[in-house]
Amino acid sequence: MHTGTVQSELFTRLAQIGRDQAAGGGEPEVLYDRHGVLVVRVGHVVVKAHQADRDYGAPFLDRARLAGTLPELILGPLGPPLSVDGRTITLAVFGEPVDPAGELPWEEGARLLAGLHSVPVPAGAPAWGRPARVARLVSRLEDGPAEDAVRRAFATLPAWIRGEEDEPPGRGRCLIHGDWHLGQMVRAPGDRWRLIDIEDLGRGDPAWDLARPAALYSGGVLSPDEWERFLGAYREAGGPAVPPQGDPWAALDVPARSLAIQIAATCVISAGREDRPLVGAEQAMVDACARISAAGDAA
Repeated sequence: MHTGTVQSELFTRLAQIGRDQAAGGGEPEVLYDRHGVLVVRVGHVVVKAHQADRDYGAPFLDRARLAGTLPELILGPLGPPLSVDGRTITLAVFGEPVDPAGELPWEEGARLLAGLHSVPVPAGAPAWGRPARVARLVSRLEDGPAEDAVRRAFATLPAWIRGEEDEPPGRGRCLIHGDWHLGQMVRAPGDRWRLIDIEDLGRGDPAWDLARPAALYSGGVLSPDEWERFLGAYREAGGPAVPPQGDPWAALDVPARSLAIQIAATCVISAGREDRPLVGAEQAMVDACARISAAGDAA
């Protein structure tokens, strides 16, 4: 049912919360247990223990309320968060995740994002803020050739992303998910795709929601066909992050570079922790960092 890495006491608490909500519901099942997050399914209910080191105060409540106003786009929490042993807990209806071995729903994801980006930003919507994760990950890198390649690429990013200057004004023009990838989609009851995980939902630059597939494409990990499916569907749906025609990279360059570096840093840290060499896709992202720094040196 669950491995030795699962936080057993927390698992027991989440399973009980799920049973209470689902009125029985069947055997509890761990859906996710990584990076300080534990997600347990009981029947039609999902119970999530969020990261202990993040702030889940008023902005998170605002994000949860905002998600509740967008049921056609987001499968948000069932009510306000709970507090269990100092951990923030949310409940949601279960949705089937993307099957990585099946046909990937690039078009459906693009249309969901375009829809979210086209919603009028309500007064008081929380700000997404700067993309701080890339700087945190780079700060954790140890010594080595791959680590050096990632650090050199990081040095090419604007100072506000590196945390050395204030964020520039005028970037909060749309509602954005803030951490989009295919793992942030589920097929909800009624067989309709929805976005999940609202920790970063808020007002921001929509180009950052396209940054991960753009980074994977620029690194050679995402095929040109998949990228064109995603980008084409986003444009057809009227998404405002890129121009409706022509070159999208003026809008996507900085977000894509940032996510390429973030992904590469994650890969290098994981390989080091597991004492193994980088595998193909991981090495491709480190190679992308080398190209980023070479282009920066040539500029």
